[in-house]
Amino acid sequence: FSRTEGLIDNLKESFDLLELINKGLNAYLEEKRLFFSRFFFLSNDELLSILAETKDPLRVQPHLSKCFEAISELQFNDQLVIEGMISAEKELVPWPRKLNPAEARGAVEKWLLQTEAYMREAVRDQTMKARQAYPENVRTQWACEWPGMVVICIGQMFWTTETEAAIVEPGGKGVAKYRDKLTQQLDDIVELVRGNLTKLQRSAVGAMCVLDVHARDMTAILADEGITSPLDFSWLSQMRYVWENEQVACKMITACLMYGYEYLGVSSRLVVTPLTDRCYRTLMGALQLYLGGAPEGPAGTGKTETTKDLAKAVSNYCVVFNCSDGLDYLAMGKFFKGVASCGAWACFDEFNRIQLEVLSVVAQQ
Repeated sequence: FSRTEGLIDNLKESFDLLELINKGLNAYLEEKRLFFSRFFFLSNDELLSILAETKDPLRVQPHLSKCFEAISELQFNDQLVIEGMISAEKELVPWPRKLNPAEARGAVEKWLLQTEAYMREAVRDQTMKARQAYPENVRTQWACEWPGMVVICIGQMFWTTETEAAIVEPGGKGVAKYRDKLTQQLDDIVELVRGNLTKLQRSAVGAMCVLDVHARDMTAILADEGITSPLDFSWLSQMRYVWENEQVACKMITACLMYGYEYLGVSSRLVVTPLTDRCYRTLMGALQLYLGGAPEGPAGTGKTETTKDLAKAVSNYCVVFNCSDGLDYLAMGKFFKGVASCGAWACFDEFNRIQLEVLSVVAQQ
């Protein structure tokens, strides 16, 4: 076999053809990635399996979670038109506009890009409606009627507004009174949790309760300190949600990040400790200056979880990636392209494992 005439030439020719095919495939995939930037976070195999399903949009469903944090499936009607999104916990969020994937004529990346835009639009729409409904309803009833992430956002927004009003109240007793009101709200939530709730409502109220407890504790500290100005550092150093120019803004000290409206489903939230707050302050300050952050500490102390929780707090897409010594500069470049083009955050775990040669390229960029 090895003496077959011209075998080596045939093998060389096949190898050259294979190289050419591989080069063409990579160029094709790069084109698709440039169109829908979240594809940068997928491997070539994952991307090919999505692009292969051009005819039937229903067959793209299993791959949605690779591109979106919390969209497990999309709600299709009988005409295969998308009307809403469903999370892994089976929370349904209706879209203000409908999307017909057939109009993309088989271009999966085209309707996925529209899905991203409609997702943000839907979350913003729900946020605006929930904000208007908050003063008109009983809080416990209101909390069960809106998507989990919207309940948390609006709850924190009204806490910010009401605390600032209590701080400037004449007589200096406003904050103490408001603390008692927050304690009563927590008691109402305890009553609610003891009642008949669906699993979905229980998860949403649980996440809201975690942040409500933190808000009550912080208000109690402000009352004990007797602050009388909303410019006091003890108040400025809290995560504050405000409604500005028809948008939600997240503020902390001098940093201000716009709320991202990335759909996060009904996810649990971290219990906020003083250390979590300090990490938030540092990372928010860095992000305001267009810099990154590098939390360090012993294994299992919650560095990754804190970063992910801050992304949830400002409703941004966060991609967690475990680095290994097999990571080359091309793979890192692909990641940075994705981060830069779609505005996501990337959390690199075990960053120190990357080889020095690759790290030096990253530092130069």
